[in-house]
Formats: sequence, C-alpha cells, structure tokens
Amino acid sequence: MTTEPIDLDAFSGWVPFAALPTADVPAEPGVYVIVRPTDDAPSFLDVSPAGHFKGKDPTVPVADLQTLWVPGTRIVYIGKANAGSNGRRGLRKRLDEFRRFGAGEPVGHSGGRRIWQLTDHADLLVGWRVTDDIEAAQIETAMIVQFRSHHGLRPFANMRN
Repeated sequence: MTTEPIDLDAFSGWVPFAALPTADVPAEPGVYVIVRPTDDAPSFLDVSPAGHFKGKDPTVPVADLQTLWVPGTRIVYIGKANAGSNGRRGLRKRLDEFRRFGAGEPVGHSGGRRIWQLTDHADLLVGWRVTDDIEAAQIETAMIVQFRSHHGLRPFANMRN
C-alpha cells in the first residue's frame, strides 16, 4: 500500500513512455513524475537497455539499485522541463529525449537512467504539469524535498536534490 506525500491530482497524461510520441504532451515548460502502476517489489535487469550517450554505459549494479529502492511509494522519478534558450524545449521535447534514451538511443538524458533497469519499465506511467519556466525548477525541487522528508530518500531514479 503506497502513501504518497505528493498530490498528483494536478498532473495529467499518465501514459506509458511508448505512448509519448502520439500523446498530447504540452510543448510548454513544466514538471513531470514517473510512477510504477504497482506496489509489487521491483526486479532489475543486469544490463540497462538505455542509450550510451558519449560512450557512457548507463548500467548501475543491481546491488546499488536494490539499496536505492524506496518502498512504500509508486513515484520513481521527478523531473522538470525548461523552455530552453530558444523557448522550444519544454515537456514534449524533454520527455521525448527521456523515452528515446530508454529505447537505446545515445541521447543526453542520463537523469532518471535507473528506471530503465526496472524489469517492468515498459509499464511505467508519465504524468506532467505545465508551469512557467522559473516555477519548473522550484516545483521540482520542492517535490523532491517533500518526498525526501516523507521517505528519507530521494525518489529511486533521482540522482540530485
């Protein structure tokens, strides 16, 4: 049974990564959350299927993944998408990069890379919330702090904050 410290009602989408190319993902900046749709204990792949960006293997030792796992929550990652210097980045582009990285392309999205070693990574759901550009970073940080206060750890795949 999960107890989420973060209210996910403000998020929409809730689609698997594979559905992102045809989903109506907003182009604006915002925050996104990745959840497992089950409370079952996870199992992990020995080798990550994610892309090798700049030749770097994204694989994390399974023993490390087991140590980093946060029981009692379905939230596995909290991220943000800024507009970027030309104003064209946003949620649609950032989530597409994340999806492509997980599909094995050498894309620069190593944040959250641990999720791709979950044996059920194809079942993970992505929800998003549009914010303004400045709020995206503030809300992401606040959500991670709130999660950490409740669970004592960052979400499983978050590597900073």
